[in-house]
Amino acid sequence: MEIILKQDIKNVGYKDDVVKVKDGYAANYLIPQGMAIMATPTAKKIHAENLRQRAHKEAKVRSDAEALAAKLAKAAVKVPAKVSSKGKVFGSVGNIQLAEALAAMGIEVDRKNIEIVGADAIKAIGTYEAVVKCYKDIKATVNFEVVPSEDSEPQEVEAKEAEAPATEAPAEVAAE
Repeated sequence: MEIILKQDIKNVGYKDDVVKVKDGYAANYLIPQGMAIMATPTAKKIHAENLRQRAHKEAKVRSDAEALAAKLAKAAVKVPAKVSSKGKVFGSVGNIQLAEALAAMGIEVDRKNIEIVGADAIKAIGTYEAVVKCYKDIKATVNFEVVPSEDSEPQEVEAKEAEAPATEAPAEVAAE
């Protein structure tokens, strides 16, 4: 059955694509859920007119995505993570932390569009690579480095030593 997609559907197609799917999938899931409509001749004509009207808008979105991809390729991203003294990350670094690091640099990327190459989660300090989907077929490769954050284990020991005299001073003042 031929259908017109109303939204992006993973492993099927993107919004406004005319695709062929199995009859049962279309009739029992995609159409009732409002994700697609049947591709009748009338619907195809209306769809073609809508696509022509959106062509200019899509050109602008595509150019913005290409600019974002170029910006991401040049970016030197450092993702801070809480690290043990042996260099192991407490927990893991994933696409959420990478999206936050990019946002701190002024580059807004949805975390769902970030895929870390070779692993789902990173558990050690080092340099890694991620692929960011900017638009339908525009992807950017981002090299990022996982670095220790300020509150990693070695700094915590120094912070506790620095706090010790501060807690003694109010006790002396109270004794006077």
